[in-house]
Amino acid sequence: MDRPIASDPRSVLLRGISELVTNDPSVGPGLLGVIPEAAVVLHEGRIAWLGPAESAPAADAMIDVQGRAVLPGWVDSHTRVISGRELANDLTDAHGAPAVERGIEATVNATRAAGDADLLATAGRHRAGMLAGGTTCAETETGYGLTMRDEARLVATAQRAGFDEITFGGGYTVPAEFDKDPDGYVDLVCGPMLDLVAPLVQWLGVSCDGGLDTAQVRRVIAAGQRNGLGLRMLGNQSGPGPAVIMAVDIGAAAVDQCAHLTDSDITALARSSTMATLVPATDLAAGLPAAPGRYLLDVGVGVALASGAGPHGSPTTSMNLVVALGVSQCGLTPAEAVHAATAGGARALRRADVGFLTIGARADLHVLDTASYTDLADRPGTPLTHSVYSHGTLAAPSTR
Repeated sequence: MDRPIASDPRSVLLRGISELVTNDPSVGPGLLGVIPEAAVVLHEGRIAWLGPAESAPAADAMIDVQGRAVLPGWVDSHTRVISGRELANDLTDAHGAPAVERGIEATVNATRAAGDADLLATAGRHRAGMLAGGTTCAETETGYGLTMRDEARLVATAQRAGFDEITFGGGYTVPAEFDKDPDGYVDLVCGPMLDLVAPLVQWLGVSCDGGLDTAQVRRVIAAGQRNGLGLRMLGNQSGPGPAVIMAVDIGAAAVDQCAHLTDSDITALARSSTMATLVPATDLAAGLPAAPGRYLLDVGVGVALASGAGPHGSPTTSMNLVVALGVSQCGLTPAEAVHAATAGGARALRRADVGFLTIGARADLHVLDTASYTDLADRPGTPLTHSVYSHGTLAAPSTR
């Protein structure tokens, strides 16, 4: 850990770090592998060195963060932010705002009507806000277009806005024009639609709550597997159902937005590598019971925390707030919540280059405007992001 690197004009030494969260227990105590009084060298977008500041090698440039804590950048593994409506729009309608149309149909209609420039402006605004809040790796999902043209537009928009991982969600639900012919829509999804978007996305997302029966969901899954896509499922949103067991059976990377988990679901998750993605901001906004994060961890389930931001989900992309809610609502410790929002999110996306600060990892760092990561739980709602580095470059400088 103390090996030096050659001085290079592209190397940068960050020092003055009060505590460095690495998520590597081999370099520091506890789940987070915290190194006190630490330093990090960034080189060509990667971590080149990290360790105690007193052992830091020389680098071409030096930045003193003046006693602030540094974490891996947040990894937000579940969002649906590209549409023609605002975040939590449907939740707002449900709480009394007048609306001619409600639900997913309204979002699909608005998305189809939106111009390419408007979709990109929305996606870019959300991605910029995520980055400014410390989210250096983010996933987002399609599924509000539900035609070949519109699903392709959403994929292209996600790419242009800089999302790291894209999930094709065309099989989440059945559009209104196929109400009387859901098998016809499944044929479209499994054939021409997937042929069009599969080369451009990493994941296929499916749901048992969106109007498809179990056999139709399995057809979509099989088509995704034939196209080499990773698999993820939405988990029992409206009540107990087959989603979690199905996700484990097919080796899905994650069950996103876990709700209404049964004992059998939890047992299956604990025996698998499938991650349970909790979205406490969505649950809170919708007035749903908090997910049993404490119990899930205690029985050995892998847990990720995500914002769940979208017109039918969370009203916020702030992972700082999500971490605080993971503690207050889901029963996680501050260390567990930070781990779930970084390393947990990386596991939910099956990535080994983000969510950790180890030599060779992507140089994504979140500098807090405080000396300890525990303040994320103790001071919810307080702006605690000082600056953000993405691929080794200052992406969100401090305004303080």
